[in-house]
Amino acid sequence: MSTTNHGDYYIPEPSKWPIVGTIALTTAVIGAVTSIHGGSINWVLPVGMLLIVYLFYGWFGAVIDESMANNYNEQVDRSFRIGMLWFIFSEVMFFAAFFGALFYARMIAVPWLGGAGNNAMTNELLWPGFEAAWPLLSNPDNSLFTAPKEAMHALGLPAINTALLLASSVTITIAHHALRAGHRKPLKIWLGATIILGIVFLFLQVEEYMIAYREMGLTLSSGVYGSTFFLLTGFHGFHVTMGATMLLIIFIRVLKGHFTPEKHFAFEAVAWYWHFVDVVWLGLYIFVYWL
Repeated sequence: MSTTNHGDYYIPEPSKWPIVGTIALTTAVIGAVTSIHGGSINWVLPVGMLLIVYLFYGWFGAVIDESMANNYNEQVDRSFRIGMLWFIFSEVMFFAAFFGALFYARMIAVPWLGGAGNNAMTNELLWPGFEAAWPLLSNPDNSLFTAPKEAMHALGLPAINTALLLASSVTITIAHHALRAGHRKPLKIWLGATIILGIVFLFLQVEEYMIAYREMGLTLSSGVYGSTFFLLTGFHGFHVTMGATMLLIIFIRVLKGHFTPEKHFAFEAVAWYWHFVDVVWLGLYIFVYWL
C-alpha cells in the first residue's frame, strides 16, 4: 500500500479494509442474533467469523508493512493511541449493555413477574404460579421454555479459568517490561506463556459449554438465564479469541525481530486489550457465576 507523509500529517491511500470490516462485523452480528433466537448456530455466524479472520489478516498485514517501512511518525503514534483508547471504551459500552440486560432481568423483570410491589395481579394474569428466583430453574409453563436442571457453579472450570486469565495479565505485564528493557528471551517466554494461558481458557470454556448442554440442560433456549449466560460468556469468549489471535501475531513479529524498547505500540495496544478482557471476565465471574 502506497502512502504519503506530509510533515506532521500521514495520509494513507484509499483502503478496502474499512468496508470489509463493516461487512464482516455486520454479518457476524446478524449470525449471532439469529443463532440466539433460533437456539442453535446457523451458517451466517461462521461466515461472519471467516470474514473477520480475513479482515484481521489483511488489515494487520497492511499496517505492519507500513510500520516496518517507517511511514509512521509521532502524530500517527498519538492517533493510534487515542484510537485504541476509544475502541476499548466502545467495548466497555458493549459489555455494559449486556450487564445492564442481566441487571434488568434479575432485579426488575423477574421480581415484577413474581408479583413484587404492586404487581400481584400482574403475576396472576400473566404467569400464575411463577416463582421469582434467580436463576430461573423452574417453569410452570413448559410451552414457553424448558428450565435448566441446575445453575452453572462458580467453582470448578469457571474458577480455573479465572485463575488462568489473572495469571495471563501477570505474564503479559512481565513480557512488556522485558520488551522495554530490551530483554528478548524473557519477552518471548512470557508472551508465549500468555498465549498458552489464553488458549487453555478457551478450551476449558468449550468444555464448560458441553457440560452445560449435556448434563445441566442449560442452553440458549432455556429461558432468560440461559440466554444471558451464553450471551455474556460467549461474547467474552469471542473477545478472548480475538485477543489470543492478536497476541499470536505479536509473538510472530517478536520472533522476526520487530519492536524496539522505544517503539512498540502494537504490543502495547494488544496488552491493553488483553487487560480489558481480563477485567471483563472478573465482572462476569462475580455477577454471572457467584451472585
